[in-house]
Amino acid sequence: MQSRFLKLSDVQEILNISSPQAYALVRSGDLPAIQVGGRGQWRIERTVLEEYIARQYAATREQVRERETH
Repeated sequence: MQSRFLKLSDVQEILNISSPQAYALVRSGDLPAIQVGGRGQWRIERTVLEEYIARQYAATREQVRERETH
């Protein structure tokens, strides 16, 4: 059974981004996350990450369309 939540390091690996980039996504609110435990470790729901990826695909499609019309 897959865990409901991912660590920030899991997100980094899935998106192939650096640690500072992952933290920036969370801090900006682009990638909603929660802090858990006494040390405030970040956790991201798998479904939230999938929604983020879908939004990025949609934004990219829109950018491509805009470039093609100009």
